[in-house]
Amino acid sequence: MNKVIEIRNCTAAYGENKVLDRVSLQIGKGEFVVIIGPSGCGKTTLLKMINGLVIPLEGEVKVKGESLADCNLVAMRRHVGYAVQGAKLFPHMTVEENICYVPGLKKKMTQENKKELARQMLELVQLPKELAARFPRQLSGGQKQRVGIARAIAAKPDILLMDEPFGAVDEITRKGLQEELIALQKKTGMTVVFITHDIGEAFKLGSRILVMKDGVIWQEGTREELLGKPRDEFVKKLIDR
Repeated sequence: MNKVIEIRNCTAAYGENKVLDRVSLQIGKGEFVVIIGPSGCGKTTLLKMINGLVIPLEGEVKVKGESLADCNLVAMRRHVGYAVQGAKLFPHMTVEENICYVPGLKKKMTQENKKELARQMLELVQLPKELAARFPRQLSGGQKQRVGIARAIAAKPDILLMDEPFGAVDEITRKGLQEELIALQKKTGMTVVFITHDIGEAFKLGSRILVMKDGVIWQEGTREELLGKPRDEFVKKLIDR
């Protein structure tokens, strides 16, 4: 395996509340890993730890062979797309400026370059190009969510981290975005780590699925492996929903 992400015996806590307990995980280049599990099981903390937003109390996180404890996190994040539920767009920037922010940090872009990139990304997430000139306050919740996805993938990241990115969009749009994401991942070969509460979405997208429970990875495998041999009643109930 060409390891892109390595998590070695990592523990994380918020105050006295331990949320990850000696978690170890390896993710190879080009994998599409989906994380499922009940609320509070540590999914989002695990994703934030990969992006250097949560520092483990013990253990080590490596991204592309470099320990996050030693690397320049700002430079590292320019190669990592990050899309979360709620979008977290820059409110003082237009949609075009939000989408082009990270690509603009990586290389000089003309105004025409920015317009074309914004048009391509908006088309990818099924939004009209006319939205490029609007500010986040002028968008609906679903539109903001899709712009957040567009911003995350605009710089063509090596790694894409997504925390319930389709949660605020309608079912028809959601299915279209799932198909676009699958096609984009296959075309680019990027590594995707994706959190969802939707079991159908997990089975559709994931080449490997992690089931988390109480701060640990309780079971992992392909769709067929989880359905064919769930570890226990907890996993069986989770995937039978």
